Amino acid sequence: MNLKTGVRRDVVDPQVLRGIDAWWRAANYLSVGQIYLRANPLLREPLKLEHVKHTLVGHWGTTPGQNFIYAHLNRAIRQHKLDMIYLSGPGHGGPAVVANAYLDGTYSELYPEISEDEAGLQRLFKQFSFPGGIASHASPECPGSIHEGGELGYSLSHAFGAVFDNPGLIAACVIGDGEAETGALATSWHGNKFLNPVSDGTVLPILHLNGYKIANPTVLARIPRRELSQFLRGCGWKPYFVRGRHPASMHRMMAAALDAVCADIRRIRHVARDGRSHARPAWPMIVLESPKGWTGPRIVDGKPVEGTFRAHQVPLPVSAATPQHLTALEAWLRSYRPDELFDARGRLRAELRRLAPRGERRMSASPHANGGLLLHDLRMPDFRKHAAVVAEPGVAGIGDTHVLGGFLREVIRANRDQGNFRIFGPDETISNGLEAAFEVTNRQWEAETRPTDEFLARDGRVLEVLSEHQCQGWLEGYLLTGRHGVFNCYEAFIHIVDSMFNQHAKWLKMTSRIPWRRPIASLNYLLASHVWRQDHNGFTHQDPGFIDHVVNKKAEIVRVYLPPDANCLLSVMDHCLRSRHYVNVVVAGKHPAPQWLGIEAAVEHCSRGIGIWPWASNDQDGESDVVMACAGDVPTLETLAAVSILRYHLPELKIRVVNVVDLMKLESPSLHPHGLGDGDFDRLFTADRPVIFAYHGYPALIHRLTYRRRNHDNLHVHGYKEEGAITTPFDMTVLNGLDRFHLVMDAIERLPGLASRTVYLKQKLLDKLTEHRRYICEHGMDLPEVREWAWASPEAGILR
Repeated sequence: MNLKTGVRRDVVDPQVLRGIDAWWRAANYLSVGQIYLRANPLLREPLKLEHVKHTLVGHWGTTPGQNFIYAHLNRAIRQHKLDMIYLSGPGHGGPAVVANAYLDGTYSELYPEISEDEAGLQRLFKQFSFPGGIASHASPECPGSIHEGGELGYSLSHAFGAVFDNPGLIAACVIGDGEAETGALATSWHGNKFLNPVSDGTVLPILHLNGYKIANPTVLARIPRRELSQFLRGCGWKPYFVRGRHPASMHRMMAAALDAVCADIRRIRHVARDGRSHARPAWPMIVLESPKGWTGPRIVDGKPVEGTFRAHQVPLPVSAATPQHLTALEAWLRSYRPDELFDARGRLRAELRRLAPRGERRMSASPHANGGLLLHDLRMPDFRKHAAVVAEPGVAGIGDTHVLGGFLREVIRANRDQGNFRIFGPDETISNGLEAAFEVTNRQWEAETRPTDEFLARDGRVLEVLSEHQCQGWLEGYLLTGRHGVFNCYEAFIHIVDSMFNQHAKWLKMTSRIPWRRPIASLNYLLASHVWRQDHNGFTHQDPGFIDHVVNKKAEIVRVYLPPDANCLLSVMDHCLRSRHYVNVVVAGKHPAPQWLGIEAAVEHCSRGIGIWPWASNDQDGESDVVMACAGDVPTLETLAAVSILRYHLPELKIRVVNVVDLMKLESPSLHPHGLGDGDFDRLFTADRPVIFAYHGYPALIHRLTYRRRNHDNLHVHGYKEEGAITTPFDMTVLNGLDRFHLVMDAIERLPGLASRTVYLKQKLLDKLTEHRRYICEHGMDLPEVREWAWASPEAGILR
């Protein structure tokens, strides 16, 4: 054992090790078969070209190492009675996880057509990376998987998310040395500073050093072992090194290392749960150094393959042009001695089947890897008790997310004993207005604390780390294993997890079509500190484009909500926390802002998702001249201020105000299940009148969502146009043409009959914009009439 780990190599019965080696050979055989074969799965006859797939797709390099790890974890589970799941971090590790799920019987239980016989083996092989078949990753179709691994970097954060509030669980996370070069994974090593050994489970990282990425060596494999050990120890881990290429000695070392790891975990848990120590433990981990493409072809066409980058994908191309490769493939497959592994029917021999853990202890059958099986509803307090009092539209509010914070505080309190709800965020929970949560909980933190710190404790319902990747990965792992949560973030920086959102949305889409997968709790984003209130931070903090990114995904999965005030936010968030198998994006403000709807009106409005605000409209007794539409809190404020100007100066004008909470209501019902029918859309927005639409984000998205609508040509959208600076809140809207003055000018420009009657009004509006610019440059704040504006009467819109 390298680097003075002190672990003996001969502590496991040699007969047990021979069984592990047989399992490993069987898994390797099945893995090679998946990559290459579509017939003759047990080589009952000499291998022919027609037995080989026409297109060879797959990744061999990581596979034998993962099969080795899986075989040894099976033994550890049985011997130490562990509750464990397996996360395959290296890219394209599908052959390994599928092979092991098939060997332990889970695969055939869930897919009876992939039977445990020769015919089932043929189907298993053919389906891999084949049209209509399965992917080369640990995809959703694979039993036991919660981490697909198609995109690298998130396996360890998913593992931590899986074990939070899961005190009996061990998440064995295999980390590829290529994956270890990603920024997200490099930060994940610090997850151990947040893991409570009393109330949480254990993450067992297994760093797989096979030396190469696609075409280059990996960094961690090319630094001295002492330096690597120092790095891992510096991150708070206790590494055990297993290094070599000869199977017999590697089996002895790996078995000994796992026994030592299990002893460490048992000791750490026992000491912590007995209350004998509050020190942060050095959790064990394993570094496995084995050749890339281990046990595969050593040399192909005169070039070394095993132990080089050439083993990464398909190491042995087979075609009519290379008959010698067909011979080499058959020799490679026979090197695993399949006749010793499978009986005459093609079934894994009974003595080998007994090596697998039983029932739900099989990593491929763990309910933790099918979290919907374990999901319990949240106990939901009555959000109405936290409502803002709105005696009349436009009363002052404390900030919408501050109101929501009180509700989330009660969600935490109500579910404390269930341990199934957490708030995740990158050091922004207080900044985003959710400070009320800390009245009943703390931030979970296992590192050093000082007297000047606030809200830090070993146990807490809030997890904060200044890495959006970790917050997203932790929450995904938490949801995938059957719990609930919210990710709060500054709107501009949620883009950091764009790709992680992609992967999760794809996972939800795929699992929704797999009968044995159960729906999980929705992934809820609360985006505060949004674009229209980033005037003090400037241009770098201004980007509402995450919404555009989200709506690209399948309509059955994504939802976007833009509540205009606190009561609507409460109603929306209550709905989101109760929902299943969606990604919900909620954008809300944290700064003091007017409140428009009482709680019952808010519930009714949010239930519809879109609607006319009669109290702001005056077209009840006639046909509308113009529709003033809005989506988002600041756009709603500016729209109503514009309406007040229009109603005072042009009282004969018939105005309809339409507010949108559920953005997907704008899309056609043929494209999104929330979409309004064309008739309902026309009744709201009219069939032929101008619509001035003030929108929270980039204007093009509204056009994209409504392009099929009859009145689309009359839709004129104001939103963010990439204009911003260190300025005032109202000037942010002016710079982007979303302010009340620009909205009024646009409205009167769209009504030709008003042109001659509104010359002086337009001049006043232009003068007001000039005055605004002069005033903010002199005083550093907005005009008093902007700061003090309230929806009280039409006189509120007088231009002085």
